[in-house]
Amino acid sequence: MIALEIRKIVLVSFVLCLSLTNTSTASELTHKFGNPAFSKEGYSQHALSIEQLQYTRENDRIKDAKSALSQAERDEKNKTINKFIANVESRIYANLSKQLVDNMFGTSCTSNCATSGTAEVEGSQIYWVKDTSTDIISLTITDPTGTVSTLSVPVGDFIF
Repeated sequence: MIALEIRKIVLVSFVLCLSLTNTSTASELTHKFGNPAFSKEGYSQHALSIEQLQYTRENDRIKDAKSALSQAERDEKNKTINKFIANVESRIYANLSKQLVDNMFGTSCTSNCATSGTAEVEGSQIYWVKDTSTDIISLTITDPTGTVSTLSVPVGDFIF
């Protein structure tokens, strides 16, 4: 009776094992490259991505170089000696312009004042002429590129 029970268990186990196994099927093995540079599938997108990365990196390098150059220029201008030189130049030009205005309006002469004059400042020609009949001073400035600026000043309107 025990032997019969063992046979039933073995038979049930055997049937259970057969029912649980699956049939395997095989297909042909194919190899595909994952990199689009080799497979050509999606290659255009791959090439565009690489080009975009190169473009972005180059632009970043250019921006960084410009930024560094600008910072170096600002640092140079902010040096104490350069501030000093700019201040001296400013005062010299202010003194020259005061002398020019004094000559134009005749404030520093007592008799026989000049009615015209010229000066050259950094390549620009400055010419002034005083028309004594109309009391108008014409100031003409010609820069090195040939651009002409003209200013007419009535003398009588500047009485204090």
